[in-house]
Amino acid sequence: MGETEKRVLTHRVRCFSKIKVFLLTLICAYVSKALTRSYINSMIPQIERQFGLPTSAVGIVIAGYHMGYLMTILPVSYFGMKLHRPIMIGVGCVVMGLGCFMMSLPHFLMGKYEYETTISPTSKLSSNSFLCVENRSLTLNSTKEPAECMKEIKSLMWIYVLLGNFILGSGETCVMPLGISYLEDAVKSENSPLYIGLLRTGVAIGPLIGLNLGSVFANVYVDIDSVNTDDLTITPKDTRWVGAWWIGLLICAGVNILTSIPFFFFPKTPPKEGLQDNGDGTENTKEEKHREKAKEENLGITKDFLPLMKSLFCNPIYMLFLLLSMPQFSAFLGLFIFLPKYLEQHYGRASADAIFLVGLFMLPPICLGNIIGGLIMKKFKITVKKAVCMAFWLSLSEYLLSLFKYMMTCDNFPVAGLTTSYEGLQHPLYVENEVLADCNTRCSCLTKTWDPVCGDNAIAYMSACLAGCEKSVGTGINMVFQNCRCIQSSGNSSAVLGLCNKGPNCDNMLKYFIILLAIDSFIFSVSSIPGYMVLLRCIKSEEKSLGVGLHTFCTRTFAGIPATIYIGALLDSTCLFWGTQKCGEKASCRIYDINSFRRIYFGLPAALRGSSYILAFIIVRIARKFQFPEDTDSSETELAEMKLIEKEDDCTDVHRSPKVQNDGELETML
Repeated sequence: MGETEKRVLTHRVRCFSKIKVFLLTLICAYVSKALTRSYINSMIPQIERQFGLPTSAVGIVIAGYHMGYLMTILPVSYFGMKLHRPIMIGVGCVVMGLGCFMMSLPHFLMGKYEYETTISPTSKLSSNSFLCVENRSLTLNSTKEPAECMKEIKSLMWIYVLLGNFILGSGETCVMPLGISYLEDAVKSENSPLYIGLLRTGVAIGPLIGLNLGSVFANVYVDIDSVNTDDLTITPKDTRWVGAWWIGLLICAGVNILTSIPFFFFPKTPPKEGLQDNGDGTENTKEEKHREKAKEENLGITKDFLPLMKSLFCNPIYMLFLLLSMPQFSAFLGLFIFLPKYLEQHYGRASADAIFLVGLFMLPPICLGNIIGGLIMKKFKITVKKAVCMAFWLSLSEYLLSLFKYMMTCDNFPVAGLTTSYEGLQHPLYVENEVLADCNTRCSCLTKTWDPVCGDNAIAYMSACLAGCEKSVGTGINMVFQNCRCIQSSGNSSAVLGLCNKGPNCDNMLKYFIILLAIDSFIFSVSSIPGYMVLLRCIKSEEKSLGVGLHTFCTRTFAGIPATIYIGALLDSTCLFWGTQKCGEKASCRIYDINSFRRIYFGLPAALRGSSYILAFIIVRIARKFQFPEDTDSSETELAEMKLIEKEDDCTDVHRSPKVQNDGELETML
């Protein structure tokens, strides 16, 4: 019985020693972390409305993730090589789960979400307070005491989301640099691009699941557990709607914790691919012995840090790649995070529909492109110098093609007093005091409350009162307003809740935009594989973990953190009408000037990416004469002689310097 148990244990150890098992587990971790990030990004509009934040403040919440990432990326990347990498990855996944749980806490700690409206069934106002009534005094104020009201407004519950994002970023630092370095230490050179492609496919599959999850919960009201949805006067298409963002966070927390479990069973040192399957295990044992000796030479925690950093900073390809990554990452981050908001505001889609479209038409091409990019690198055995040119021309083509998306435009929502006149004429955008007209001047309407209705003349009004409506029929979202003075139409001058649809021409533009988005995503993902291989192969084996960590640190610090804040602030500058909280404080934006929004949303990323291609062109020129690590000592004869010497006498390691030993390991790996 003892021998049987020993056999089973040995089988388990061998199973978890196989690099393909680790690859599958790492892909699951990549899917989990990408699922979490994409879900959170898709819920940004919901979080923005839940806490009444401007887009710039939401940018700070998003930046919390990058702050947590950069605070730990360099220590993890460097010290992680000295410790048990799989266990550290597992701990990182657990920390990510805890971060997701913390982000969901505000829902359980704060009160119900109350959107601004004059016709809420729970309102203590008179039944006709939202209609046009002449000679009425404006008494539509909060019934709460000023101190109590201000206490609610200054609630800092959104800090939990910020801290949760920070913890999430801290945990994620363990996954990428340590996982890739562990994988690169074991796989064959010709298999590395395919494996990296599979990992990046996991990064694309995660958002596919996360965005679909987001589209589901964006359609579910945030307080579904405590509110009768039949009493609601808003729909998911309304900019005041808040979806049940907290449910998906609990799911993400559970997924991350479950993903962490297998990592605690992998060995500290990965076996070399092709050697771990030998029956007697002598080759595997010998390989591990050589690698352990090499690492013992490098166990000085601080003495080799500065030489490695100096080597990276003196590497022109690496430094140029690092510099061009920052504007590229800033542009991509701004485009991806605010894409659902753009689709919602520009094409008039509900937030849930916008999230679904992004997941359906953007992410599958990315998955396919990552796999094809890896297969091309493996099939044609593309060298690093060829990969530089391949990445440059593909990326440049995708950039030029993406500029056509700027031309696929729609008009602003026709809102009387904001984007059009009460007569239906589109003029330069109106100022606040022109929301009143002859038809509603004597209605005693509130002018700072966003409660839009759509008239049968295809023009929207900021409230039923401002539309001059004198009568209402029905309840909830089925309410219809009649006898509206400001609505000049051949019908019965009626209106319904919500903004008006933008029309078939805008739907056609959306189709063209989605098709171009899918093509761009495919080309971008194909180019990303050779581009990422340039980053990995332009540095030495012992520099990989630190090099990847430094690259991530710089892109997060100088691109990820500021980009979401300044892009959000610029988008805020295009707001036409801000929502109001209970005491008159400014809440999230309800409607934007879509032309200015589009110029910033596409123009700024285009400028950032365009500047990066100057550095990319320099890399192409330098790469022709640059000696990559894979070009050094790449002779098959030297490789065979080195392996022969290692097999003849293990003691030869004593006479070899650590530098020669590292080169031999690099040669075997690359």
